Amino acid sequence: MLKKIELTGIDFVDFIHANYTEQESSCIKHQVVEMKDVHDKNGGFPKTYDYGNTKIHQLWWDDEELKKTLGEKLNMDVISISTIMQDPGCIIPIHRDMFHQIKIKHPEDTRLKVRANIFLEDWKDGHFLQYDDTIVSPWKAGEGFLWDSDHLHLSANAGLKPKYTLQVSGFYLDA
Repeated sequence: MLKKIELTGIDFVDFIHANYTEQESSCIKHQVVEMKDVHDKNGGFPKTYDYGNTKIHQLWWDDEELKKTLGEKLNMDVISISTIMQDPGCIIPIHRDMFHQIKIKHPEDTRLKVRANIFLEDWKDGHFLQYDDTIVSPWKAGEGFLWDSDHLHLSANAGLKPKYTLQVSGFYLDA
């Protein structure tokens, strides 16, 4: 499943102005294991990816009212909400969403697991997202995509300003 979406009626200011400085991580530790099929087709995971160029600042939002609002707008049973601030020069290498936390919390639930990836600001030079063979750029705040685990994607900030996205994960209600 892949669907272009537009999230309206939500003020993104609190997400953008949150304190991202204390939350820092990289996805490459689990990608090396979870994306082995993708890496093997391409000669292995490149050694040039390291913590410094794959760093993200991710905040988790556990607000039931926000889950309800986003769920209604996205037609989802929302399980988690996070925002990511990606520094200039950082990349999230090609991957597919595995929904690890949803599988742990809801192991018997067979509904379609999806993630909405929504841009929190209008596009800036050097910011881009790629899914499958499509490069997305430019965009407006509130635009994004809803996909399941079938779609490879990546994100890069080759610009000079931080890049902010909202990730809403859960079960799609129209599946």
